[in-house]
Amino acid sequence: MVDNLVVITGPTGVGKTELCLTVAEYFATDIINADSRQIFAEIPIGTAAPTAEQRQRVRHHFVATHHIGDYYSASIYEEDVMRLLKEKEGRVALLSGGSMMYIDAVCNGIDEIPTVDEKTREWMKQRLADEGLTALVDELKRMDPKHWEEVDKNNPRRVVHALEICHMTGKPYSSFRTGEKKKRPFNIIKIGLTRDKVLKVKRGQVIADHSELYERINDRVLQMVEQGLLDEAKSVQSKRGESALNTIGYKEIFKYLDGDIPFEEAVRQIQSNSREYARKQLTWYKRDREMAWFHPNQTDEIIAYIEKNLK
Repeated sequence: MVDNLVVITGPTGVGKTELCLTVAEYFATDIINADSRQIFAEIPIGTAAPTAEQRQRVRHHFVATHHIGDYYSASIYEEDVMRLLKEKEGRVALLSGGSMMYIDAVCNGIDEIPTVDEKTREWMKQRLADEGLTALVDELKRMDPKHWEEVDKNNPRRVVHALEICHMTGKPYSSFRTGEKKKRPFNIIKIGLTRDKVLKVKRGQVIADHSELYERINDRVLQMVEQGLLDEAKSVQSKRGESALNTIGYKEIFKYLDGDIPFEEAVRQIQSNSREYARKQLTWYKRDREMAWFHPNQTDEIIAYIEKNLK
């Protein structure tokens, strides 16, 4: 079992990859990926997965390990990472990514939710395709109003999973969520990356300038297009009903392929939706008072902070 788990996270496009490569090399450790979509081998461009050269430079875990259509969840991820950390020897392990639930699952644990059987999973997948997300959201409101209040109603994966549990167990999904934090047998050091500039503090609220981050997000989307995002989306179009593809980058391209919008509009929507997702990530991260914040260019300061807090 490792002594320390270093978590480096931040919003999409902030610049985690290069920094984490440098930190991993400094501490002679691997990178444990915490991006829920980079586990799928078929979509490396749209998920900004580490390149072959980067993975050769530093070993990455949980990248391209599954295929679209494979069932995977935050609870399975928690089990897989905890098993890896138990088997791993050394003083430092590095976990990096932007999937908030995955990071939370490793750091705090996740509630013991029953595993959904294949019959229920296939039934709900077909219902999503036939009835649409709005109908399922309405059903969740009737079956579990408590969870309906807090769930992301635009996220089919979250809505469908909650309904799977409701139907399979006959109990509300919220009844399985205790929110109890699990004690981990290793020290956790959390580092958040931000490119925000504080403009002012008004009535206790920090007003920040996101322009640097937004410019990087816009540029990265254009790079994905140049790298072949359109062809990648075409190659998986037949599997578009899978939850892994009902996400930013692919749903917009699919609308273009359906003839609903011009390609330029699809790209603009990817940029806009990516910026909105980054805002949601920042809101989530800012709640964590254990997080120490740095600009991605502060490599020396970040390494010094890690060194200071190792046990």
